[in-house]
Amino acid sequence: MLMPRKSKHRKMQKGRIRGHANRGNRVAFGDYGIQTKEHAFITANEIEAVRVNLNKKLRKIGKIWIRIFPQKVITKKPLEVRMGKGKGAPDKWVAAVRPGHVLFEISGVDKDAAKLILKQASNKLSVKTNFIER
Repeated sequence: MLMPRKSKHRKMQKGRIRGHANRGNRVAFGDYGIQTKEHAFITANEIEAVRVNLNKKLRKIGKIWIRIFPQKVITKKPLEVRMGKGKGAPDKWVAAVRPGHVLFEISGVDKDAAKLILKQASNKLSVKTNFIER
């Protein structure tokens, strides 16, 4: 599972995701990609599920670029614990993405195959996505 090797603080405030992506909003490395349509926290497990799916489909014919990394920690208190007593323990790592951010890129396949492969990969995500090309 993806997570930073080291972070300055163990717990983070929630914050808000506002606006559209200014950077990372174009296909830079591959030929085709998937781009978000909405604000979201994408978990490390979702990123891993998409990576496994893409590797399975592309095998040795294509190349994959993962353009996001989970750098934000989400905390959670145990079930059936009363209010108060401080913030919960770190639970999962997420990547905060804005609309327009490119999540994954692939190359080495034709457009129809890429569209099908990325459609299946985007089903693993909790966010609406667009298919884009260079």
